[in-house]
Amino acid sequence: MITPYQKDDELLADIRSADPAEDRFRLWWLGQSGFLLHWRGQFLLFDPYLSDSLTEKYADTDKPHVRMTERVIDPARLDFIDVATSTHNHTDHLDAFTLWPLLRGNPDLQLVIPEANRDFVARRLQCPLDYPIGLNDGTSVSVGHFTFHGIAAAHNAVERDDQGRCHYMGYVVTFGPWTVYHSGDTLWYHELTEQLQPFAIDLALLPINGNKPERRVAGNLDTEEAARLGKEIGAGMVIPCHYDMFTFNTANPADFVRAAQQLGQTFQVLQCGEPWNSDQLARQDLVL
Repeated sequence: MITPYQKDDELLADIRSADPAEDRFRLWWLGQSGFLLHWRGQFLLFDPYLSDSLTEKYADTDKPHVRMTERVIDPARLDFIDVATSTHNHTDHLDAFTLWPLLRGNPDLQLVIPEANRDFVARRLQCPLDYPIGLNDGTSVSVGHFTFHGIAAAHNAVERDDQGRCHYMGYVVTFGPWTVYHSGDTLWYHELTEQLQPFAIDLALLPINGNKPERRVAGNLDTEEAARLGKEIGAGMVIPCHYDMFTFNTANPADFVRAAQQLGQTFQVLQCGEPWNSDQLARQDLVL
């Protein structure tokens, strides 16, 4: 089992040390596609998976979800979250056993989801139908310091409901002078770069586990594609994710490192629980 860079009390102390007056933003990788972002006293939690629900669900099946990395923190301890996201309905991105304790500990928590998934989300979380904040591609919504812009994701295709709303999404989030793209789960499709280039993305959080039909799950960008997408959209930095959680569905981040270096794409590979901050971005145009 992989031991996180920091976890539990140590991680919580690091998170709580974030200064609401500082101009930089801070980020922690919480495993799989989960990231916690701090900016000016507010906390945004992207797609958290902080339980063993999938390992337990598939334990006696022909597709066991054997955990690779220790859980970084009990979600009940994250009692300071302002907004969380789900990019789609798969359990590692919409986990009731993570979100229930988060909702109990954060009564004012806002949850951003694809609008097409509203009925499903309400059933899974046993929450009022009108509670989540719905978004579609090409639309935007502001929650506290953060403005979310919907981007269609292909997992494995861009799927829409009968009203044309996306079931799988990514979010470009703007706050202060910063722009962060969390892709959710996605493959490369032709329009993706065209949608993302105008945002001048500082940081892209991209999956690298690839698309292998023998896994019998929907796929993602692979290591080379994640590096290339970052380069084509002009991302200031790429941080890879969606690996080292389940043995059957992972990738070697060293392959991503090689691809990024060959392309000249700036990157950072984090350990689970490791912090990162925007001081590591080179922004010639930025005046704080």
